[in-house]
Amino acid sequence: MATGLVLRDIHQPPAPGWWPLAPGWWLLAAVLLALAVAVLWWRRRARMRRRQVQALFDDTVAAAPTAAAQVAAISELLRRAARQREPHAAALAEAEWIGFLQQATTELGPESLGLLRDGGYRREVNADAVARLRGEARAVFMAWSLRR
Repeated sequence: MATGLVLRDIHQPPAPGWWPLAPGWWLLAAVLLALAVAVLWWRRRARMRRRQVQALFDDTVAAAPTAAAQVAAISELLRRAARQREPHAAALAEAEWIGFLQQATTELGPESLGLLRDGGYRREVNADAVARLRGEARAVFMAWSLRR
């Protein structure tokens, strides 16, 4: 009764290859790509906003013809930025405005605060003091304008 049949062991199919990827991997890659694009877009937008705010400050101050006019322009820009931070800052008088600046920031020194108080009304203003005020006020303006 020998039929000559040779029994062999069960063969397993070969393991699947890594390519083409399963749909879940394609979905993960698409999500990661979208996330990277969103982060890059947000960073670019923030960088462009920062450049716009810097240009606004620099151009406005540079357009002032005299040092006293530059001080007045800096004060106006600081008031504009302070309104975004505290809406009641628009109605502050000179002494209250200086008090608000003293409480709100430590970057403006006493000489700069004094120059902001009355520098716009002086006939002669020290150019070095205006340059120092410009640097300090620019930092405050940037911080207040970019805060959301």
